[in-house]
Amino acid sequence: MSTQTQSTKDQRIQRRRSEILTAAVQLFQEDGYHSTTTHAVAERAGISVGLIYQYFGNKEDLLRAAIVDILADFRDRVPAAMAQAGSDPEARIRMGFRTLVEVIDEKPEATVLSYRESMTLSKEGRDEIKALEVETAEPFRRALLDGMASGDFRDIDADLVVHNLLLTAHGWALKQWRLSRWLDLDAYVERELDLLLRAIRP
Repeated sequence: MSTQTQSTKDQRIQRRRSEILTAAVQLFQEDGYHSTTTHAVAERAGISVGLIYQYFGNKEDLLRAAIVDILADFRDRVPAAMAQAGSDPEARIRMGFRTLVEVIDEKPEATVLSYRESMTLSKEGRDEIKALEVETAEPFRRALLDGMASGDFRDIDADLVVHNLLLTAHGWALKQWRLSRWLDLDAYVERELDLLLRAIRP
């Protein structure tokens, strides 16, 4: 098989997988995880049930994949964005937070689902999610520690600040129905960053 043929096949597989996950997330949100069947997911995605099982072992695999999908986006995109911001700790935090909210804005249903249904997963699934969350948090923690060392930030509990920063980013999905009445994404990012940075500057 040629490289181009393999690439086309891989893209088709990824596209189909994404379509299945999108359908699953929508139904999990609309009807709840426990009430949703794989038949309903297949119907929403416009495919056969058998095709779902070519990609996912069972309904829990679908839920786990949907949650891991957004967390993997955080893990991959946030550190890359922060690295592009250079060495300045505040610039890194700004870029990381904006990227985090942008990913959430792209996948608000999956973000909410991760809060609602993550405890439904097996211990193995929960452990995978926790590991991904730690990976997402680490670049922010390093930026805060660097800022404290350089004097850009006062002496703070870096882990607690990261905790609040991540919760604030998730709030864009959890409370967007209310926030969007007077804020768009850019305004939300800038105003929340202003509050955060005012609290940690000397």
